[in-house]
Amino acid sequence: MTRFLIVPQWQGSPSARAMLLTDGASAIAGDLPRKDTTVLDVPLEAGESLGSGVLRLSSLLRVREQVREALTADPDEKWVLIGGDCSITVAALSQLDTDDLAVLWCDAQPDLQVPETSPSGAFSGMALSALLGEGEPRLALSPGIPRDRVVTLGVRAVDEAEPARQQGIVSIDADAVADPDAVAAALRATGATRVWVHIDVDVLDPSEFEGVSSAAPFGVTVAALVAAIRRVRDDLPLAGATIAGFAPRTPVDAVQDLGAVLRLIGAVA
Repeated sequence: MTRFLIVPQWQGSPSARAMLLTDGASAIAGDLPRKDTTVLDVPLEAGESLGSGVLRLSSLLRVREQVREALTADPDEKWVLIGGDCSITVAALSQLDTDDLAVLWCDAQPDLQVPETSPSGAFSGMALSALLGEGEPRLALSPGIPRDRVVTLGVRAVDEAEPARQQGIVSIDADAVADPDAVAAALRATGATRVWVHIDVDVLDPSEFEGVSSAAPFGVTVAALVAAIRRVRDDLPLAGATIAGFAPRTPVDAVQDLGAVLRLIGAVA
């Protein structure tokens, strides 16, 4: 059975409108089955950096413990996390056995910054580095997931320091997602026996999805992403999934985008 964990964390986002992520999480929660849904009481305060290069680190650490407690309470369930900002995936995988796990990272950004290179200090831009075991040690996985078990999909907004950090990671561009078999083959080649699917909704093309903090053109279509995920699941069972980054500016905007969100949830649930 699939259970849903609503994590309206905004503290990892670099956006000036980061609090809109809480509205997006609430909008999605309203369309999920109540009996299968848990909503975390994420702190509203920004938090302190605690001498690190990560903004709001104290709040991020509190949310990580909340996520871990929720997931370990029902360890036999398959969980889909609903954000909030996309760094909640790090919290989820910090309590998971990752020895046989691949990660499909669907995101417009590679999120491969570390505190020393990040232009914003926001943890969402460091999230994939943290999964690799790099960056701020209080947030990074230990041991990290090897680069050859990570596949990025739809990445197109890359900061200056990130290309060198992409070495060893298979990257599938937005156009190639039209071939679901290519995505599945990339995951099979990792040798993993399970996969975690991370979706930041800014991976989608702005012509199909507007409710993001920072849109990037030439993204993936909803239909292509859904087809790719379903094809991947033909080969590998899902260990879980994340859908994050939904930041509608108004309730009307939320309604317009919810159909696409629910199609993505149907693909991973």
